Amino acid sequence: MTGRVVDSKTKEPIPFSSIGLKEEQTGALTNEYGFFQMASPEKNAQDSLIVQALGYRRKAVLVKRGTKLEDMIVEVEKINIVLKSVDITAKKVGSKDMGSNSNNPGEGMIQGMPGSQYAFFVKNEKGKKLGMIRTVSFYIGEHGFPKEPFRVRIYKNDGDYNAPNTDLLTENVVVSAPGGGSWFTIDMTPYNIVAPDEGFFVAMEWIVSGDKFYTANFMDNYTPYGQIMKPTFEFKESRTWTYTMGKGWSLITMSNGTGLRYNAMIKAEVDVYK
Repeated sequence: MTGRVVDSKTKEPIPFSSIGLKEEQTGALTNEYGFFQMASPEKNAQDSLIVQALGYRRKAVLVKRGTKLEDMIVEVEKINIVLKSVDITAKKVGSKDMGSNSNNPGEGMIQGMPGSQYAFFVKNEKGKKLGMIRTVSFYIGEHGFPKEPFRVRIYKNDGDYNAPNTDLLTENVVVSAPGGGSWFTIDMTPYNIVAPDEGFFVAMEWIVSGDKFYTANFMDNYTPYGQIMKPTFEFKESRTWTYTMGKGWSLITMSNGTGLRYNAMIKAEVDVYK
């Protein structure tokens, strides 16, 4: 099954969209030109092809086993985003780093396959009035392929059990670190994202670049791909969720045996107001 995901109005390709067969539990990620390829339905006579693209409405397409499914064009509708305004009558007291405070990563590796994500909840510990998200940072490990591109995702915690759900960042922000073994910071000021007062999720999404494709059968093992994040053991609570195409979000509850939880090493700089 091959095809391309495009904007319904402009017909421009949409890169790094998530494609999945609902019943088969298989999935794919479009490349940076919007193309995808994956296995056709095998278990059932028909299935729903679920297409999720950043900043667009989710779409389901009926596909039937045995039907020629080549060069499909899947058109998705863009969501009109209304930006939240900041109360300018409040007094700004500066910008604050929130999230991981450590420069010493814990033992272990956080790695993913294309289409998967690790999201860390940047909690508003002191209940301050928050403003714009200025930067987000990821501690990139020295192993793997630290210079490979990844996509930045920012979410509200409005999913089931406070999981990541609604995108606060609705543009494709694809970046590459200059190397590993240190923090890598991305400027978010061009995107005018106002942080929810309770906090927000910052996530790394593994992607593919160039003319490569990625397809997955979630019953199979996979080879680590791309960059690797490092974990932190600063917190007594689990703040990190992981996303897999076809399965959704799940909370990571591992600990190091001392009551401190395994979390992704992610932080953000946010404006703070009185």
